[in-house]
Amino acid sequence: MPGAGDDDGAEWEFDAARDTFDELGAAPDLARLGALTSQDSGDRPHGLTRQELRVLRLVSAGHTNKAIADELVISDRTVDRHVSNILTTLGVRSRSAATAYAYSHQLA
Repeated sequence: MPGAGDDDGAEWEFDAARDTFDELGAAPDLARLGALTSQDSGDRPHGLTRQELRVLRLVSAGHTNKAIADELVISDRTVDRHVSNILTTLGVRSRSAATAYAYSHQLA
């Protein structure tokens, strides 16, 4: 329900559901969740979700996927998916290029 409050809590729950669906390989559920959670670009700085921004900040700080997974309490596979999405969204090819982008755009 828009405007009902606790947007951060809702996003965390959607991220958890997305992570679970991804780990289970539940593509139809991922697609449905994507449709439910689509946000306009004004809510997504540089096209990244809040969780992707968290991952980008940790990547930029030099953390490994394992360390990021432990920090955010998600699977290594989910971190790998987030990193892949980040690279695609930012139009860069490597973690170091994503780090440079993050610093040059004050995201890190």
